[in-house]
Amino acid sequence: MKRTPFTDGWQFREKVNPFAEIGGPAAPYVDVSVPHDALIRTERDPEGEAATAYSRGGSYQYRKVFATPDARDSVQIEFEGVYRDAMVYINGDFAGQRPFGYSAFTIDAGPFLREGEENEIIVEARAHRDSRWYTGAGIYRDVWLWTGGDIRIPGDGLRLSTPDVEEGGAVVEVVVTVENAGSRARTVDVAVRLDGPDGEQAASGIARITVGPGGSALSRQRLFVHSPRLWSENTPELYAASATLVHGDETVDTAAAVFGIRRLQLDPVHGLRVNGRSVKLRGACVHHDSGILGSATFAAAEERRVRLLKEAGFNAIRSSHNPLSTAMLDACDRLGVYVMDETFDVWTSAKSDFDYSLNFSDWWERDVESLVAKDFNHPSVIMYSIGNEIPETGSAVGGMQGRALAEKIRTLDPTRFVTNAVNGMLAVIDDVKKMAAQAASAGQAEHGDGDAAGINTLMAGPGDFMNQIGASALVTEKTAESFGVLDVAGMNYLDSRYEMDSSLFPNRIIVGTETFPTHIDLNWAKVTAFGHVIGDFTWTGWDYLGEVGIGRPQYLAPGEAPAFGAPYPWIAAWCGDIDLVGFRRPASYYREIVFGLRTAPYIAVSRPGHEGAQFYAGPWTWSDSIGSWTWPGHEGDDLTVEVYSDADEVELRLDGRSLGRSSTGAANRFKTEFRVPYAPGELTAVAWRGGAAAETFTLTTATGPLALAVASDRLSLATDGTGLAFVELELVGADGTLFTAADRDVLVTVSGAGVLLALGSADPAPTTLYGESSHRTFDGRALAVIRATGPGPIVVSASAEGCDVVTLVLNPE
Repeated sequence: MKRTPFTDGWQFREKVNPFAEIGGPAAPYVDVSVPHDALIRTERDPEGEAATAYSRGGSYQYRKVFATPDARDSVQIEFEGVYRDAMVYINGDFAGQRPFGYSAFTIDAGPFLREGEENEIIVEARAHRDSRWYTGAGIYRDVWLWTGGDIRIPGDGLRLSTPDVEEGGAVVEVVVTVENAGSRARTVDVAVRLDGPDGEQAASGIARITVGPGGSALSRQRLFVHSPRLWSENTPELYAASATLVHGDETVDTAAAVFGIRRLQLDPVHGLRVNGRSVKLRGACVHHDSGILGSATFAAAEERRVRLLKEAGFNAIRSSHNPLSTAMLDACDRLGVYVMDETFDVWTSAKSDFDYSLNFSDWWERDVESLVAKDFNHPSVIMYSIGNEIPETGSAVGGMQGRALAEKIRTLDPTRFVTNAVNGMLAVIDDVKKMAAQAASAGQAEHGDGDAAGINTLMAGPGDFMNQIGASALVTEKTAESFGVLDVAGMNYLDSRYEMDSSLFPNRIIVGTETFPTHIDLNWAKVTAFGHVIGDFTWTGWDYLGEVGIGRPQYLAPGEAPAFGAPYPWIAAWCGDIDLVGFRRPASYYREIVFGLRTAPYIAVSRPGHEGAQFYAGPWTWSDSIGSWTWPGHEGDDLTVEVYSDADEVELRLDGRSLGRSSTGAANRFKTEFRVPYAPGELTAVAWRGGAAAETFTLTTATGPLALAVASDRLSLATDGTGLAFVELELVGADGTLFTAADRDVLVTVSGAGVLLALGSADPAPTTLYGESSHRTFDGRALAVIRATGPGPIVVSASAEGCDVVTLVLNPE
């Protein structure tokens, strides 16, 4: 079937039910471009829920008018994702639905179309107290129109796998689904061609197939590729496949796909092997939002995220806690990043008032089928996760459901591994509640403060508590069946089990599906020490919207207790190695050193101005530091300077004057601190190895005059609506050094063949919407996202108080 974009010409409004319309005029439609997030530009509710970033939620309606495609017997419309409870109507008639907000689904439009007339499609979506994070709402991923004749290959009808891979050759199994919508049997030839990364033909084959009326059949061919170029993180080589249906001399239909040739192996001695080489997964958990773009999924934004994560040292991504977009999978294929694609955050036990648990029992099989159909040809996908922190995993019923999910996936795709991100504490939550009640009772008798004393006694700290419970015999017993149905035991905050399970379960293979960022040095030592532990996925690689403030530093007054979340106007979790707009935070450089990928030290300086307060850091909290030595107004104040290094020692120098040495390396958790009276200049860290000075890293104080600098990740854009440019805006000093202490409002204007899609910063508590033309910098930086709307140049101008206007020209590709 032929696929064409179906993203133009949409209109949008907040939904009004028919009875409300009787009492007055309906809300007007406005033109929008799809992908579109219905929430990201709406005012947030200060009295709303912190988990969802104080977004309001609501019901939304999209419509589009289109002509019936010419001379086509089949017309289908594919939605890659609509959040949530999507209802689709064509010419007023109900055409289909999808409750889950992260599954791709296809609507058969043919029965509802009017020949020779215009057709109207309406899509309704809802988002309301159905998630533990910011979801966005609406048609937030791409839409496609599929057209074809009676005899055809459906949209997911070309699937490729590599069952046999050796150095000298590989077998590629090509399975083509052929559908026949006609009233009589049809016989066609299925011609398949594989082209290598160099564009040259690598293999070909042809097979004949007869399909009965109104039915479908599979054509299966095994093609041999000589001297294959294998796909891996270091060599992301991609092949192209095409399938053609031929009847006599007539080409009836075609299909195309991209795939990779690679071999996966798994055992408790060698761990995970890709093409025969053991691989440790340096993993990042990521949410589906793109920061200031909200949930709207653009291929350019997904590729940028993958590229920046890999540049920061990650080689794997876990989709948390829902299926990854096709665009991000494409980027992982091209750039060489392994993927753990996750299905659900809930099964039948609700975590929010109106979440997917209400639909799970009726829809989970179809949503698993959608996941596998999306992922099958992507070499980056090496593992499926059947859930995240599912409370049922500690019960027999949960074990049964986990087995059903795992076996469903294996039936659809036996080429990849299955895991489940199990949180030991949630698996035994009922027992934990009983323990808390008992502790509360004892605390009340001794201290007279009731439940609070018991819970505080039991939960001295969430990180310590999770490890304590996770290593218990209770968790061992309760999770035995749920872990037993998996190829890989996914463990959330269960690093206390890594070593002990090698004795308790010698054949168990473990991956840290979710871990505290502050534990990466300890966890990575275990990952590298034990063959059966194949990787670590930190929470999180990229900061995200919602669950606001779980990673924020807190400065407490005497007697004040720390809080889990953060008040309005917080919008971000503030726990990512990379911030909302794509800049690396200090934790990212620390992780790179722990991974053994960086030899130069790194300097981060704690923000001054909180003297006298008690600093509290939760398990997702890095220190409140940034890579800056520009602190005007704090001359002479003692500042805390953190230095990260894998060297034996580091020396800190200010303008060449030594401030002392301190031990670092693994024995000291790769970091040390100095107290330094602030004075402008050059602050340099020198790594000492074997008694000799080695690598250095320097922070320089920014000095005036202040200027605004702009830089784009690209200077030419596709003109079909998919072209995006990410324009970084920085306040800099005379020598170009980032001026972190002079934040101000930046105004961005766009003229020509483009629009300002979003403008924002990494500020976790902004007071301005991302759809405005002005936004305040944060630590001296902001980001503008420009979208091309057609051919022709785009002129981007930016201004800030006290700075000259700067201009950037983007040209069409």
